[in-house]
Amino acid sequence: MAFETDAIVIGAGAVGLATGRAFALRGHETLVLEAQGAIGQGISSRNSEVIHAGLYYPTGSLKARLCVLGRQLLYAYLDKYHIAHERCGKLIVATQPHEAARLEAIFRQAEENGVDGLQRLTGAQAQAMEPELSAVAAILSPDSGVMDAHGYMANMAGEIAALGGAVVVNTPFAGATALEGGGFVVRTGGEAATEVTTRYLVIAAGLGAQEAAAMVDGFPAAQIPQLHYGKGVYFTSAGKAPFKHLVYPLPIPGALGTHYRRDLGGQARFGPDLDFVEAPDYTVDPARAGAFYDTIRRFWPGLKGDALVPDYAGIRPKLHGPGELQTDFRIDGAEAHGLAGLIALFGIESPGLTSSLAIGETVCQRLGLTGAS
Repeated sequence: MAFETDAIVIGAGAVGLATGRAFALRGHETLVLEAQGAIGQGISSRNSEVIHAGLYYPTGSLKARLCVLGRQLLYAYLDKYHIAHERCGKLIVATQPHEAARLEAIFRQAEENGVDGLQRLTGAQAQAMEPELSAVAAILSPDSGVMDAHGYMANMAGEIAALGGAVVVNTPFAGATALEGGGFVVRTGGEAATEVTTRYLVIAAGLGAQEAAAMVDGFPAAQIPQLHYGKGVYFTSAGKAPFKHLVYPLPIPGALGTHYRRDLGGQARFGPDLDFVEAPDYTVDPARAGAFYDTIRRFWPGLKGDALVPDYAGIRPKLHGPGELQTDFRIDGAEAHGLAGLIALFGIESPGLTSSLAIGETVCQRLGLTGAS
């Protein structure tokens, strides 16, 4: 049958836009639908804007493979389109002798994941690079960096439009029904509520992915994973940024933990921590600064007692709850839910921004679409 468009992607964050771009580059007319009034208003605008190297994730996992490939694709993209970024490098630090074994385990995991250029550093070597740092040992990851996430997303939205597609804001997803013989009727809400037929449908809705999947007729409820809201807050510090490199202490259960970055404007930022909450809440409690001081002073003893200022908060769509093992990305096709032509993305949190171009490629490959971006 004739479809009104070839592909519809639900969600105009970094992953949804990268997926829409991947369709468009293959010659498929693509609509990216966004409930909010602008692109990137969810997870993609409330993260660290860090380009990850792929050090921590289990060998063979989607996170490991797509982060390593995604980083390579992302740097090439940012260079090509002159989007602001800095390959500043990252120091993962052990601040106590008993942490050395965990640090070495991260180094070995990163090597297994195919991360190149890593260096083991003694505490003295790390402190020679960053004089205000306190560490007994460190790993240097030279290919980690920071980027302008909004500039990246805006450029992808422009590409989609130039290739004949469209990013349509203020257009919430209201449901979909599979058609006999393939394809879907997609229903949208908002002021211009309508129905559109499409050959392919991708759910890339971040925190709304589970809700969107439940609105697809015939999507088995048992295949929709439980959503856990992982809140993380950020603080800034006044004055000159203390380090040029990203600085990460060892990971905490369920996340990478509170780390340091100097953003592209030269501001020192710290976060996120992790707190499981019942519903999205973007307030920053100034009282959380106490735990931040304790964590930061382990690697930056010179932090002054009145330096931290509340900044912003983000919510991560976690598929594990408190005390549970961290889970992998879910990229679910017909083998999981039985609906040909539909890909549902669940649990796309860190390193989702770094992995976004690789995720877009993977979605198209899962649907049997040839070509590459």
